[in-house]
Amino acid sequence: MHDEFLCHVTAYGVCAGRRIGVPLGTYRAPTLALALWWLRDRASWIAERLDPSPDDEAFPSGALVPVADTVADVPRLLRAWCADTDRQELVADELAGGRLVRIAVSDETTEYELLAESVDALRMQRTIPALFVPVG
Repeated sequence: MHDEFLCHVTAYGVCAGRRIGVPLGTYRAPTLALALWWLRDRASWIAERLDPSPDDEAFPSGALVPVADTVADVPRLLRAWCADTDRQELVADELAGGRLVRIAVSDETTEYELLAESVDALRMQRTIPALFVPVG
């Protein structure tokens, strides 16, 4: 039943005292496997941009330093989520069951959110109120 999935990636931060969301990507996945692949790919993409390899020649020696132990290491958390097969299976089960999945990690300035939901479940939610409209 849940054959198609809508996936979003958004970064949230505070600007002028207001929480602002910046869309980083949207994908309408034709299969569950592609939805999971896209979420992992986007999580890896964010991690690589936040935490590039120190061996990259684009950065001078010493330009990149590890984050302090008191700060959430968002790239590490995203990479760990991508590598955790048990969590991937849990996400797959939730999506296959028609439930919204939200993966969120944050540091002191930004929250990164990955969302996925079944297009069929969205359609069903839109029609349910119409099924209970009183007649007469």
